[in-house]
Amino acid sequence: MAKKQLKDIKYSVLDLATVIEGQTPIDTFKKSLTLAKHVEKLGYTRYWFAEHHNMVNVASSATAVLIGYIAGGTSTIRVGSGGIMLPNHSPLIVAEQFGTLASIYPGRIDLGLGRAPGTDQLTAKAIRGENFNSAHYFPQDVKTLQTLFSAENSTNEVRAIPGEGLDIPIWILGSSHDSARLAAAMGLPYAFASHFAPAHFLTAIQIYRDNFQPSEHLKTPYVLACVNVVAADTNEEADFLSTSVKQFFMGVITGKRRLLQPPVENMEDVWDIYEEQAVNQMLAYSFIGGPERIQRDLAVFIAKTGVDEVMATSHIFDEQARLHSYEVFANIFKQEQLMQDFSNQNESVRQ
Repeated sequence: MAKKQLKDIKYSVLDLATVIEGQTPIDTFKKSLTLAKHVEKLGYTRYWFAEHHNMVNVASSATAVLIGYIAGGTSTIRVGSGGIMLPNHSPLIVAEQFGTLASIYPGRIDLGLGRAPGTDQLTAKAIRGENFNSAHYFPQDVKTLQTLFSAENSTNEVRAIPGEGLDIPIWILGSSHDSARLAAAMGLPYAFASHFAPAHFLTAIQIYRDNFQPSEHLKTPYVLACVNVVAADTNEEADFLSTSVKQFFMGVITGKRRLLQPPVENMEDVWDIYEEQAVNQMLAYSFIGGPERIQRDLAVFIAKTGVDEVMATSHIFDEQARLHSYEVFANIFKQEQLMQDFSNQNESVRQ
């Protein structure tokens, strides 16, 4: 694995359409479009939504609809799913939905696929009905999708119209070793949910790289890591803003979900020692701080993991602070590239 630097890395956004205290999903969707337009100008590569259900603070349940909304309000950034929970859907319906999106917004739609329900077990049963155990068919469903998207499927009786013959990149999403093996066997890019499942991250991406089989879709392994980011002008400000994401993850581990809460001065007033440990474990791959701290931590992360792309998700209460966080984060990558360009120019002059 060649050693990578920040200048070699693409940077993207994962949006959970988080609903904040005092607002509604309508407000959230408008803010998502504002953010998408903002990060498009900042040079972000893609903007993904994740499918979740029955969560009061997450409004990304109709993922394909939101993708269309964001793609329609932007012009160049790739938009997609991180991901569609395939066992919740018929592969044919997914092919038609994303075929429609790719027809309207050619060359801009990604399809990330996951095998988890994206919700609790009771809600998963409500979604899947008699197909509740369909997660066991995930690999076959991915292959079915590939077939439906292929031009060769035109002679079959069941066809995805639109969708057939379109170039819609498929990604395998995961938070475990099984997903790594599947992505490797199918020769597909691999996106890991290290923003909430850090324990298996390093092992999973090693399994993926060790077992990767080149395909018509991808010749060499490609790893995207999703991470939590709270960037600000100073470490102190970022630490303060990050108390919102810490409260968000408290809701995950306790099952007591609330709308995204405003930051607090002292988390000791909010959590106990066991909740603190559990949240900090989940947030192991988080980048919180001012530009210098984040640049340093990112450089270490890239050198250690060799990922090809970093996808930032930011649960920040204040809209302007969230927009600024993504600007600070992008500038870290841009500054690295500018320094490299300057170095190359000096080298050319010396020669």
